[in-house]
Amino acid sequence: MKKISNKSKIVFLSTFPPTQCGIATYTQDTIKGITDVFGKSITCEICELVDKPQTNPTQAFTLNTKERAEYTKVAEEINKDKNVKLVHIQHEFGLFGGNYGDHLLDFLNAVKKPLTYTFHSVIPNPNNELKTFVKLLLSYSNSVFVMTNQSKEILIKDYDINEDIITTVPHGTHIVIYEEPAQAKAKFDIQNKIVLSTFGLLGEGKNIETGLQALAKIVEKEPNVLYLIIGKTHPNLIKDGVDTYRDKLEALVDELNLHNNVRFINQYLDTEELLEYLKATDIYLFTSKDPNQAVSGTFAYAMSCACPMVASKIAHTKEVLTSDCGVLVDIGNVDQFAEETLKLISDENLRREMGINAFTKMRASSWENAALTHMDTYKKLIENPSDIKYSYPDIQLRHIKRLTTDLGIIQFSKISVPDLESGYTLDDNARALIAFCMHYKLTRDKDDLPYILIYLDFIERCQKPKGNFINYVDQENREHIEQNAEVNLEDSNARAIWALGTVVSNSDILPENISKKAAKCFLNSLKWAENIQSPRSIGFATKGLYLYHNAIPNLYVAAIINKLNAKLLANYEDTASEDWQWFENYLTYGNGILPESMLYAYLITNKPVYKKVALDSLDFLLSKTFADGNFKAISNQSWYHKGSEPQQYGEQPIDVTYTIQTLNAFYNAFETPEYRKKMKIAFNWFLGKNHLNQIMYNPVSGGGYDGLERNNVNLNQGAESTVCYLTARLIMENYALAESKVIPLIKSRTGVAINL
Repeated sequence: MKKISNKSKIVFLSTFPPTQCGIATYTQDTIKGITDVFGKSITCEICELVDKPQTNPTQAFTLNTKERAEYTKVAEEINKDKNVKLVHIQHEFGLFGGNYGDHLLDFLNAVKKPLTYTFHSVIPNPNNELKTFVKLLLSYSNSVFVMTNQSKEILIKDYDINEDIITTVPHGTHIVIYEEPAQAKAKFDIQNKIVLSTFGLLGEGKNIETGLQALAKIVEKEPNVLYLIIGKTHPNLIKDGVDTYRDKLEALVDELNLHNNVRFINQYLDTEELLEYLKATDIYLFTSKDPNQAVSGTFAYAMSCACPMVASKIAHTKEVLTSDCGVLVDIGNVDQFAEETLKLISDENLRREMGINAFTKMRASSWENAALTHMDTYKKLIENPSDIKYSYPDIQLRHIKRLTTDLGIIQFSKISVPDLESGYTLDDNARALIAFCMHYKLTRDKDDLPYILIYLDFIERCQKPKGNFINYVDQENREHIEQNAEVNLEDSNARAIWALGTVVSNSDILPENISKKAAKCFLNSLKWAENIQSPRSIGFATKGLYLYHNAIPNLYVAAIINKLNAKLLANYEDTASEDWQWFENYLTYGNGILPESMLYAYLITNKPVYKKVALDSLDFLLSKTFADGNFKAISNQSWYHKGSEPQQYGEQPIDVTYTIQTLNAFYNAFETPEYRKKMKIAFNWFLGKNHLNQIMYNPVSGGGYDGLERNNVNLNQGAESTVCYLTARLIMENYALAESKVIPLIKSRTGVAINL
């Protein structure tokens, strides 16, 4: 029997693949974005727009736009489904029958569900008839999406539409793993070529002739250029099997003698292959000739794949393409296209810089981020918007494995390219070791074991005879005195103890050689650990000591926990006041580890004062980081000092993850529902519940973005941010599985559940 879903539904009126048109693809990608981000509580269905009767319809609803009677009929069918909460109409002139497509009014008069539109074209300077019709469409909805600020301005100024009902959401783009063209070209055996490209369904509007004529001038000076013309001709332009436009282009190639410099890829490529071609492109030629074209998906996709641009001046390119990403030229101006392309060919560094700038700029418009913007508007239109929940993305180890060599995990990444020159740190390898132990405990994936051993071996390599550790090793496995004498060296040493304790706590599932190596390193570190002074270092070490003690009860370890946390308690008693219940006169990074340390001290010693300080300090921290149902990390622009106002922006993944880890520990100890609720709120920061409304991870690779700034996301995916995102995701996965009763939470010897 087919299971009936009670999830809320959104119905999209649109063309849809296998129909080959831009709106069909746009709708497919929009739906995928919404499903990836909100599929836990939302399902999307299609009311497919077709122009002939369908004998075997494949979608939930089908509307033959040539048959006027069907508009009312389909609306009534949608009305019958109580789970449909919203109808989203993809509007383009020519999609619907009648004058300006006014047969759509029959649907609008019959449908009883809330409505919104995406206007794919916004025509400036409308006549009275067009203006009246557009205003009539919007009278049924009071909501419309457009893709550029210029389209919004036209609606306001030329159509007298209220600004409040307009949502601007840039044309979505696919997130790719950044790589320079030289790497991507190898997949197509074009390594030795300067690659230009243009893609899309071909037609007169694409104006490929301009690109070919410019190419003839380019190859006079740069004969090693290959121009890829990617895409089939628009099916509406092929009559009786005759492809007139392509024949015209091929004749022009003959006339200009460009056979060795042009490659037609006459296919409707799947998305993955298309993106690979764009990543292999040195310069993208955007040659379209309609000055009023509101938006171009091809232009957006090329920028998102780090293509430097030479682009015609249309509405979309003039709004989006700044001089640091490419060059604007006059429509159809062959000389300008040739001249600007040659300038870029001659300057590889400029091309690389432009490509990275374009890639960075377009990340905000990813389909996942577009889904977040769509949902913010949908929630204003539908009943019970609080029922809409985030879905957790797949757990993905691709980037963290790419960062890892035989020596350890590399410290930094330039976007997604590991920066070998940044070397390796004890901090990062300790974090990675903890995360992979968590992943192995969750999955029992034996592919994790070599990585666990790599990170553990790095920690062992960093340990000195007295039990302490160095923190930094360069790419040649050499130690550097100046980089191993930092004031925060105590923190990295303490994190190593945390990681080693984590391994020992998983001895029952890990190979014996791994567990024994970790235990030996751990025990060697104890004499050093006794004398830790800094608060966070005490916290990190206490967590590792606690984990070890749970696995192998040890009075000496318990005594160290008590000794260290007595110091932390003294800090608290010296600093805390009625309105500042904290261990220091400021909040910095990783704050959650301090109340968490007090918690572990209480669980080991059963001293009430540790419990009280743990709870009071946690409540204080939560009061500074949670407000109005949202999480905001302490800014790294300037730490939050007692008696001052906190700085805004400069939020880092490490603080989000530490908050989740701390709430996890407290929930497991006391089972207070509010802690579980706040864990989910904090994790939603990664999923886009932040001031920029953008996701903070790469869903393709699992890379974690380095920071949330005032106006942008730092797209570098270094070890710290990537491991922190993975760690938080694994904790949330444990709870998701527990909620679905797939696995029980594992109880420690103290009776407290620990997810490590």
